[in-house]
Amino acid sequence: MDFPIFHIDFIGNRMLIAVDAILHVIINHAFAVGALPVVALLELSGIRRKDARWDKLAYRLLKIIFIITTTLGALTGVGIWFSASLVNPAAIGSLIRVFFWGWFVEWIVFVSEVSLIMAYFLSWQTAGRSPEAKLMHLRLGIFLAVFSWITMAIIVAILGFMMDPGNWVTERTLMSGLFNPMYLPQLAFRTTLAMVMGGMTMICLIYLFTRHDLAFRTMVLRVISNWSGAWMLGLIVASIWYYQVIPNHMLANIPVAVTTQEYVSWNGRLKLLLIVGLFYVGRVLWLSVKRPGQVHGAKYLVSVLLLFAMLGQFERVREFIRKPFIIGNYMYANGIRVADYPLLQRDGILQHATYAGIREVTADNQISAGREVFEQTCTRCHTVNGVNSIRGQLKKMYGGKPWKSEVIAAYIENMHRARYFMPPFPGNKAELDALAIYLASLQKRAAAFNGAQINGIPMPDKISAATVYGTLPNLSITNGEHE
Repeated sequence: MDFPIFHIDFIGNRMLIAVDAILHVIINHAFAVGALPVVALLELSGIRRKDARWDKLAYRLLKIIFIITTTLGALTGVGIWFSASLVNPAAIGSLIRVFFWGWFVEWIVFVSEVSLIMAYFLSWQTAGRSPEAKLMHLRLGIFLAVFSWITMAIIVAILGFMMDPGNWVTERTLMSGLFNPMYLPQLAFRTTLAMVMGGMTMICLIYLFTRHDLAFRTMVLRVISNWSGAWMLGLIVASIWYYQVIPNHMLANIPVAVTTQEYVSWNGRLKLLLIVGLFYVGRVLWLSVKRPGQVHGAKYLVSVLLLFAMLGQFERVREFIRKPFIIGNYMYANGIRVADYPLLQRDGILQHATYAGIREVTADNQISAGREVFEQTCTRCHTVNGVNSIRGQLKKMYGGKPWKSEVIAAYIENMHRARYFMPPFPGNKAELDALAIYLASLQKRAAAFNGAQINGIPMPDKISAATVYGTLPNLSITNGEHE
């Protein structure tokens, strides 16, 4: 409760992170982790066959990878840090404390990875002057591929920790956090998936770059199809392994996660579609192994799009099923530690929220206090009028009937028992009633909701920061800082 609230009501905090993170993961898996080994494989094939066409093709593929990873990949990676720090600073702060040395190593590896891809790309044209220089250049590409994988391997440990910390809850050591129960299965799943995605994505580009040399295309497709097909078999095994280690309470959340938090019957059909999608990708690879060059390029493109969609859905489900926690059994999705709940439910959340504009609920400020409680406890997942809006949820519950605050309060008090993915309400009874009164008022009054705060005072609509500063007593601005 030591941080101000950041909130964008039209898109919502979780959607802000989701859009950026999913785009980054697709780029990372398909182009950095999955495609770089393919480039090195093509370069190796060119050296062995003494055929410059392989080398030229590998260089053209690397140019695309270099541009995408150093622009969109880098920007979205930094964007994850910015958005996560804004939306849930308590969670990212806790993760940094646990994994400081892990992230320290990851940053060194990442800087090395950037240096390696620049050296690998920029030295390509001069590396062919001698066989020894070419072999040295190939080793550079192999090191680049390994470093890209190590970067992912460290981050996957943190993602697994957020789902199930395992023994860290009692041991509180870096190693127990890194080697959590979800780590190795998820790493195996992501590694094999990335290799398949990278191979299939490169095949699509190979079709584009070899349209005037069909015989050469067939040779290249045979090599890449065999590579991707082998990883596809590993992906099937890794998927089963990963699914088996997911805790039962998370498995119970999957039907909700894949249906946008609604208990509907088409969950089974969606899982069937995902299985059919993987079967389609596997069949395309099998045909490509058996008859390279004879599979229509559109089938590879459809396979790549299916893999991208599956990875996006996987990320969405993975993020959802760990709820009500953002760090399993340690911190709820609202950014409040499990251990802090008894204190907050006794004293009230407003008493301990450093940047709250209201400290106590009274008969005269119930709506304003309720809005403050909503901001502190609900806005990391919900908006008022935007994506996953609380008004939309209440409309579904009530239809056209009047919204009654006492019914809403009773529902909020017990909702975590019916819907496991919702954290328990963290405040006291007065704050619960105030929150319910505020939510009931939204049926008739749904003003725009801003989350920016200055010294505990929410930023009003269409009012400048200078105006807000002017309303604060004994406050001056010096060099951009207030005293």
